[in-house]
Amino acid sequence: MCGITGLFAFNEIGRMQAIHMHKATEVIAHRGPNASDVYSSHFVHLGHRRLSIIDLSEGANQPMHDDSGRYTIVFNGEIYNYQEIKERLKNKGVNFKTSSDTEVLLYAYIHYGKGCVNQFHGFFGFAIYDNEENSLFIARDRMGIKPLLYSVDEDKVVFGSEMISLLQFGIEKEVDPTSIFQLLQLTYIPTPDSIFKNIKKLPQGHYMFIKGKEVIVEPYYQLKEQCTTPLNLTYEEAQKELLNVMEASIQERMISDVPLGAFLSGGIDSSAVVAMASKHTEQLQTFSIGYKDEPLFDETHYAELVAKKYNTDHTAFKLTPDDFYNHLFGMLDSYAEPFADASALAVNILCRETKKKVTVALSGDGADEMFAGYNKHLGEWKSRYQGTVAKVIKAGLPVLKQLPQSRNSAFGNKIRQAIKFGDGLKLSPQERYWFQCCWRDTDTTRSILSQSFKGQIDDNAFAERKGHLTQYIDGNGINDVLFSDLNGLLVNDMLHKVDSMSMLNSLEVRVPFLDHRVVEFAMRLPSEYKIHGNMKKRILQDAFRTLLPEELYKRPKHGFEVPLMNGYKTALRSWVNEMLDKDFVASQGIFDVNYTESLKNTIFNSSNYDQNQVWSILVLQNWWKKYNPSLNKA
Repeated sequence: MCGITGLFAFNEIGRMQAIHMHKATEVIAHRGPNASDVYSSHFVHLGHRRLSIIDLSEGANQPMHDDSGRYTIVFNGEIYNYQEIKERLKNKGVNFKTSSDTEVLLYAYIHYGKGCVNQFHGFFGFAIYDNEENSLFIARDRMGIKPLLYSVDEDKVVFGSEMISLLQFGIEKEVDPTSIFQLLQLTYIPTPDSIFKNIKKLPQGHYMFIKGKEVIVEPYYQLKEQCTTPLNLTYEEAQKELLNVMEASIQERMISDVPLGAFLSGGIDSSAVVAMASKHTEQLQTFSIGYKDEPLFDETHYAELVAKKYNTDHTAFKLTPDDFYNHLFGMLDSYAEPFADASALAVNILCRETKKKVTVALSGDGADEMFAGYNKHLGEWKSRYQGTVAKVIKAGLPVLKQLPQSRNSAFGNKIRQAIKFGDGLKLSPQERYWFQCCWRDTDTTRSILSQSFKGQIDDNAFAERKGHLTQYIDGNGINDVLFSDLNGLLVNDMLHKVDSMSMLNSLEVRVPFLDHRVVEFAMRLPSEYKIHGNMKKRILQDAFRTLLPEELYKRPKHGFEVPLMNGYKTALRSWVNEMLDKDFVASQGIFDVNYTESLKNTIFNSSNYDQNQVWSILVLQNWWKKYNPSLNKA
């Protein structure tokens, strides 16, 4: 896993931006501290930062060239089945100089062209330059595990693993008001858009091909199209097959020339990964995170049960609020685009501590989205098959809304969930899905904005973006919701969070559940295999039941929450005041000043608010001060 960046100039004006290549490569040094280099041709320049995982020799450094010198590659990711592809290429007469997967990827493109991507098991973002036909092929993996951003204008195309690389090329930092509107609702800005009007994210399962001045972006893989035929398996047969496909995925992901471990939260997902991975190594190193002063959020006890069962070398990090506050600003400074999932704070610390012992970590990410593991999935199931509980909550909404709501207490969180469920019952399936995705609904978000900023939001663009995220919702079963989560929540929030925080700490994270064969298997199963009654992730729980401690099946599910509310009033108080300063808010022009003044009063004198809604505003404000972007206020 590494970091890449590059420039494809259409003319001499575009070529002048090549003076920024070394800086664009250097700013992503955290993604690859082991080696760095830049390839320069006349109009094409490619930069690479290497985190050495497979073949640690200098011969595997990048940019890498083929024997003829015609082709050059920069690659971020891992191709787990590279040995199989290598053997096929050897039979075609290819002589390999290294034992790296990078060289295999390069020759796969030379021999198979654009279709090479369909052969790869793994995650990737890469670019290959053909200096004979002056073309550049750029691709992103099927599930969007690795990021890739780009910007196109009349003079050039620039691209990279992180937005900070692109900004080194002098791109105008004009914000997209519609993207900010989405950020304040979702906590992230969905693909393909970004915070800036002229920077885009290459969608998962897509490639870009540049030749001359022609730039083509096309899909090579679409999950929905791979899952049109349901699997004809009994529930028992499906459990066995799930174990088989997961075993194959994990076995592939154990390949490494550096120390490898696994995250272990104590939930079913990461515990299942650890149970299987432990069979393929002498003693697996495992890592978990908990909270000394917040028992509601601490789950390390369950992780320790799994560690004991599989005799792992386990490390549990018990955090205090000061741990979060001490790492908060370093994490925020790493965002070249505002991202407001507060749990990134915990992931950052987990990755930082894990990196001290290993360079690669397995993770259970993706299982919730595929197997219906979130409370919202249970809520949607109950909304579609309304029973007594739904009718009672719907009737009792006026009373429930008088009670305190808070994610920081078990009772307050139940009230919050019940109210959101009740409000959702009034909506169509598509609107309800959007409502469940949002931390603020659309009308509430508009109400906190200034009049001038509201006028800059492109309502047609917003409707189109919203429609893209809800396109699969048809109100049948629950798979439509899961396809939507894989298309939106997973790639834009969960995977972005893990990639950005792991690479900030030079740690590679591998996600066995997101092998495309596992995902396709899961998404071809009937909805009732995944959720039924009050049981979420039904088949996943049942398939791994004999492998995991029974206590895991009796525990309540918590999100990866971070307790911030007390910090707003104490250690972070001066920062909150600075971010919501009346003069700053007025000059910035996004928020209604009366709202932000009222918000400060609520934060400092109350606990009856959603800490994550506040966090999204603070993150945006902090980013704005750092990058000082332009906003067209006409």
